[in-house]
Amino acid sequence: MPLTTILVEDSETIRANLIPAMAELADIEVITIAETASEALLALEQHGVGWDLAVVDLFLREGSGLTVLRACQNRPSHQNVVVLTNYPTPEMRRRCLALGADAVFDKSTELEAFFAHCRSPRSG
Repeated sequence: MPLTTILVEDSETIRANLIPAMAELADIEVITIAETASEALLALEQHGVGWDLAVVDLFLREGSGLTVLRACQNRPSHQNVVVLTNYPTPEMRRRCLALGADAVFDKSTELEAFFAHCRSPRSG
């Protein structure tokens, strides 16, 4: 059964490449896309407990992925939030994990690890 996923990513080019790869390599079905923090918050609210995975970029067209992470802090245990960013500095990783991200991956060097994480069984 595919992981129902909210993708928070403002780059159309990245989405065009990432969505088919996620479907093929990790059985992920993107149910909605958000390009800004406010769109992401609305998507989280609209889908409630009906999503399994949120993939969040940190630097968005408007707002920050950190805002999205804050909104996910009290999510049910079956929901996994992963940060996929071009700026995974040690400090940014620490901040994301402190805000409740399950994992942080570099878009340019850690896609295999990202897909492996998404394929791994969840507790819940």
